[in-house]
Amino acid sequence: MISVAGLTKKYGKFLANDDISLHLGTGELGVLLGPNGAGKSTLIKSICGLLRFKGKITIDGHDNRSVQAKRVLGYVPEIAVPYPMLTVDEHLEFIARAYRLKDWRSRADSLLEKFDLADKKNKLGKELSKGMKQKISICCAMLPQPKAIILDEPLSGLDPHGIRELQQAIADLKAEGVSLLISTHMIDTIGSNWDVTFIMKASKLVRECRRADQAETLEDIYFSLFEAGELNE
Repeated sequence: MISVAGLTKKYGKFLANDDISLHLGTGELGVLLGPNGAGKSTLIKSICGLLRFKGKITIDGHDNRSVQAKRVLGYVPEIAVPYPMLTVDEHLEFIARAYRLKDWRSRADSLLEKFDLADKKNKLGKELSKGMKQKISICCAMLPQPKAIILDEPLSGLDPHGIRELQQAIADLKAEGVSLLISTHMIDTIGSNWDVTFIMKASKLVRECRRADQAETLEDIYFSLFEAGELNE
């Protein structure tokens, strides 16, 4: 579903992503881990077509910068920045119009209800709390029913109820065959539902772990690499 081959990205002379290759299959839940500055956000933005890069990225077989790829990809950024003068409801209408969705209203209402935003439909973007901004960003990403969704630190700013609802939404999407790539520092919130974990350090992909091949928890795998010195060289 999401394939990255030889991705290299520089900001001037600074090498942010160094020859990264990975693949996330249909219906798989992938986790992107690594310390701050490892290059995770650059990788995510490159996959989403927001940055220029060297290499090749495809989504559902389409070049990631093509209209076909963008139609099947949802993106939840680390910092949600809603339009200040659009209401919560108008954000969803904007997405529906942009994607030319039909019969979208019932799904929009269901998403607002799921994330406790139903009574906030008329609130302006500038009036929303950090958690509410994150929730509307998630709703907008899910509205077009994409085949793949990328979430960059999606649990940031959410209250315990919001975290639980998002965890359930992720499980539901995976069950429906949606591919998910999640960048997070909150390892313990992922649970055991993941399929593959990509661990980055200093612009490189240093380890790819498949859950089917691992007896340890995700947290144990990550910290065992640090303790063994593999990520501290």
